Amino acid sequence: MAPRELLLLRHGIAEERSSGRPDAQRALTAAGRQRTVAVLERLVQLDLRCQQLLSSPLLRARQTAELAVAAGLAPPTLQLAEGLAPAGDPWPLLRWSAGVHRLALVGHEPDLGDLAAALIGAPPAALVLKKAGIVLLEITAVSPRPRARLRLLLGPAQLLAGS
Repeated sequence: MAPRELLLLRHGIAEERSSGRPDAQRALTAAGRQRTVAVLERLVQLDLRCQQLLSSPLLRARQTAELAVAAGLAPPTLQLAEGLAPAGDPWPLLRWSAGVHRLALVGHEPDLGDLAAALIGAPPAALVLKKAGIVLLEITAVSPRPRARLRLLLGPAQLLAGS
Protein backbone atom coordinates (compact mmCIF):
# COMPACT_ATOMS: atom_id res chain seq x y z
CA MET A 1 0.00 0.00 0.00
CA ALA A 2 1.34 3.45 -0.93
CA PRO A 3 2.16 5.76 1.98
CA ARG A 4 -0.37 8.43 2.81
CA GLU A 5 0.71 11.99 2.22
CA LEU A 6 -0.46 15.40 3.32
CA LEU A 7 0.04 18.40 1.04
CA LEU A 8 -0.28 21.73 2.82
CA LEU A 9 -0.76 24.73 0.53
CA ARG A 10 -0.77 28.32 1.75
CA HIS A 11 -3.07 30.70 -0.10
CA GLY A 12 -1.59 33.03 -2.71
CA ILE A 13 -0.82 36.73 -2.38
CA ALA A 14 -3.94 38.55 -1.22
CA GLU A 15 -5.17 42.11 -0.90
CA GLU A 16 -3.67 44.11 1.95
CA ARG A 17 -5.51 44.30 5.24
CA SER A 18 -7.69 47.39 5.60
CA SER A 19 -10.14 48.69 8.14
CA GLY A 20 -12.89 48.85 5.51
CA ARG A 21 -12.83 45.16 4.60
CA PRO A 22 -13.22 42.12 6.85
CA ASP A 23 -10.15 39.86 6.81
CA ALA A 24 -12.27 36.94 5.63
CA GLN A 25 -13.14 38.87 2.44
CA ARG A 26 -9.58 39.61 1.30
CA ALA A 27 -9.23 38.25 -2.24
CA LEU A 28 -6.19 37.13 -4.19
CA THR A 29 -4.54 39.92 -6.15
CA ALA A 30 -4.03 39.58 -9.92
CA ALA A 31 -0.33 38.88 -9.28
CA GLY A 32 -1.30 36.43 -6.53
CA ARG A 33 -3.61 34.55 -8.88
CA GLN A 34 -0.98 34.43 -11.62
CA ARG A 35 1.75 33.12 -9.33
CA THR A 36 -0.57 30.64 -7.65
CA VAL A 37 -1.68 29.24 -11.01
CA ALA A 38 1.97 28.79 -12.03
CA VAL A 39 2.72 26.99 -8.74
CA LEU A 40 -0.31 24.73 -9.12
CA GLU A 41 0.58 23.85 -12.69
CA ARG A 42 4.08 22.96 -11.49
CA LEU A 43 2.65 20.74 -8.74
CA VAL A 44 0.62 18.90 -11.38
CA GLN A 45 3.77 18.52 -13.52
CA LEU A 46 5.51 17.04 -10.47
CA ASP A 47 2.63 14.54 -10.16
CA LEU A 48 1.52 15.81 -6.75
CA ARG A 49 -2.18 15.46 -7.53
CA CYS A 50 -4.45 14.90 -4.54
CA GLN A 51 -7.53 12.76 -4.21
CA GLN A 52 -9.17 15.11 -1.71
CA LEU A 53 -8.85 18.84 -1.04
CA LEU A 54 -10.11 20.78 1.96
CA SER A 55 -9.94 24.56 2.20
CA SER A 56 -10.30 27.32 4.71
CA PRO A 57 -13.56 29.16 4.06
CA LEU A 58 -11.79 32.55 3.87
CA LEU A 59 -12.00 34.02 0.37
CA ARG A 60 -8.26 34.02 -0.45
CA ALA A 61 -7.87 30.35 0.54
CA ARG A 62 -11.09 29.35 -1.20
CA GLN A 63 -9.89 31.08 -4.39
CA THR A 64 -6.55 29.25 -4.12
CA ALA A 65 -8.39 25.94 -3.71
CA GLU A 66 -10.62 26.71 -6.71
CA LEU A 67 -7.50 27.40 -8.78
CA ALA A 68 -6.05 24.07 -7.58
CA VAL A 69 -9.15 22.25 -8.80
CA ALA A 70 -9.07 24.13 -12.13
CA ALA A 71 -5.38 23.21 -12.59
CA GLY A 72 -6.18 19.53 -12.09
CA LEU A 73 -4.40 19.21 -8.75
CA ALA A 74 -7.54 17.91 -7.04
CA PRO A 75 -11.00 16.59 -7.95
CA PRO A 76 -13.83 19.11 -8.31
CA THR A 77 -15.33 18.18 -4.94
CA LEU A 78 -13.93 21.14 -2.99
CA GLN A 79 -14.85 21.04 0.68
CA LEU A 80 -14.65 24.02 3.03
CA ALA A 81 -13.47 23.34 6.57
CA GLU A 82 -13.70 25.76 9.50
CA GLY A 83 -10.73 23.94 11.05
CA LEU A 84 -8.53 25.57 8.38
CA ALA A 85 -9.64 29.12 9.17
CA PRO A 86 -7.08 31.14 11.15
CA ALA A 87 -6.74 29.76 14.68
CA GLY A 88 -8.97 26.79 13.73
CA ASP A 89 -8.38 23.18 14.75
CA PRO A 90 -7.18 21.20 11.73
CA TRP A 91 -6.47 17.96 13.63
CA PRO A 92 -9.95 16.44 13.12
CA LEU A 93 -9.44 16.92 9.35
CA LEU A 94 -6.54 14.46 9.28
CA ARG A 95 -8.73 11.47 8.52
CA TRP A 96 -8.15 9.70 5.27
CA SER A 97 -11.13 8.40 3.34
CA ALA A 98 -10.84 5.11 1.47
CA GLY A 99 -8.96 5.61 -1.77
CA VAL A 100 -7.26 8.83 -0.64
CA HIS A 101 -3.48 8.56 -0.96
CA ARG A 102 -2.77 12.30 -0.80
CA LEU A 103 -4.90 14.83 1.08
CA ALA A 104 -4.47 18.57 0.42
CA LEU A 105 -5.26 21.29 2.93
CA VAL A 106 -5.39 24.94 1.82
CA GLY A 107 -5.05 27.50 4.57
CA HIS A 108 -3.08 30.19 6.33
CA GLU A 109 0.07 30.91 8.27
CA PRO A 110 1.10 30.38 10.98
CA ASP A 111 -1.46 27.59 11.28
CA LEU A 112 -0.23 25.37 8.42
CA GLY A 113 3.41 25.71 9.45
CA ASP A 114 2.55 24.92 13.05
CA LEU A 115 0.52 21.87 11.98
CA ALA A 116 3.44 20.59 9.89
CA ALA A 117 5.87 21.24 12.74
CA ALA A 118 3.68 19.36 15.21
CA LEU A 119 3.34 16.42 12.83
CA ILE A 120 7.11 16.05 12.46
CA GLY A 121 7.83 16.67 16.15
CA ALA A 122 9.36 20.13 15.70
CA PRO A 123 8.59 23.14 17.90
CA PRO A 124 5.89 25.64 16.88
CA ALA A 125 7.07 28.20 14.29
CA ALA A 126 9.85 25.87 13.12
CA LEU A 127 8.32 25.72 9.62
CA VAL A 128 6.95 28.70 7.71
CA LEU A 129 5.14 28.53 4.38
CA LYS A 130 5.47 31.43 1.98
CA LYS A 131 2.36 32.56 0.12
CA ALA A 132 1.55 29.85 -2.46
CA GLY A 133 4.20 27.68 -0.81
CA ILE A 134 3.80 24.02 0.05
CA VAL A 135 4.76 21.39 2.57
CA LEU A 136 4.55 17.72 1.63
CA LEU A 137 4.48 15.26 4.52
CA GLU A 138 4.52 11.48 4.51
CA ILE A 139 2.25 10.19 7.25
CA THR A 140 4.15 7.63 9.32
CA ALA A 141 1.52 6.97 12.01
CA VAL A 142 -2.17 7.76 12.31
CA SER A 143 -2.94 6.62 15.83
CA PRO A 144 -3.22 7.79 18.52
CA ARG A 145 -2.26 11.07 16.85
CA PRO A 146 -0.89 11.48 13.32
CA ARG A 147 2.88 11.77 12.87
CA ALA A 148 4.78 12.52 9.70
CA ARG A 149 8.10 12.82 7.93
CA LEU A 150 8.93 16.03 6.04
CA ARG A 151 9.32 15.39 2.29
CA LEU A 152 9.19 18.91 0.82
CA LEU A 153 9.08 22.49 2.06
CA LEU A 154 9.12 24.80 -0.96
CA GLY A 155 8.23 28.38 -1.66
CA PRO A 156 6.96 29.53 -5.03
CA ALA A 157 10.43 30.66 -6.16
CA GLN A 158 11.86 27.17 -5.63
CA LEU A 159 8.87 25.48 -7.25
CA LEU A 160 9.03 27.69 -10.31
CA ALA A 161 12.82 27.74 -10.75
CA GLY A 162 13.71 26.00 -13.99
CA SER A 163 10.11 25.21 -14.91
